[in-house]
Amino acid sequence: MIDAIFSLSEDVRYVAIYRDGKLESKSKEEILMATKSRQVVINEFIQKDLFSNYLGATIEIVEPGYSRVSITVTEEMANFHGTTHGGLIFSLGDIAFAAASNSHGQTAVAMNVSISFLKASKPGDQLIAVAKEQHVGGKTALYEITVIEGKSGELIAKSQNLVYRKSEWFVSPEDKKE
Repeated sequence: MIDAIFSLSEDVRYVAIYRDGKLESKSKEEILMATKSRQVVINEFIQKDLFSNYLGATIEIVEPGYSRVSITVTEEMANFHGTTHGGLIFSLGDIAFAAASNSHGQTAVAMNVSISFLKASKPGDQLIAVAKEQHVGGKTALYEITVIEGKSGELIAKSQNLVYRKSEWFVSPEDKKE
């Protein structure tokens, strides 16, 4: 029987648990995993992305090897031609790439991105980026990212992205769960 649990605040990594009068130390992750599914914990971690929140992008779906991210283009996101800045389109695709490649709970970092801008968009457009895992080979994985305009479905950009998976996990792998 658990007698007491102390401190599950955002900045605490470990908590003290008193079980049957004995002190145990558990990581915050272990406590959360006991009450939430693994994928929910991964999704919550990815949703905390500061840059996507700063841009106003919405990470709509995160599933293993897949994500969908959207943003409504504002006037401030346009270039001097009045069309959506390429940096925003790249960033939207990169956010989707990061979400999909980290969706397994293992820390993944970009190695290469090759993007093609195919059609201009404008302020007021809703852009949707979808990232799909195409191939996994050891420590690397390949992703295809498409950016479309939400109302018309027109293809705005497409990229092929390569990720490196580090040895560290931000959510323990399923086969190592206690």
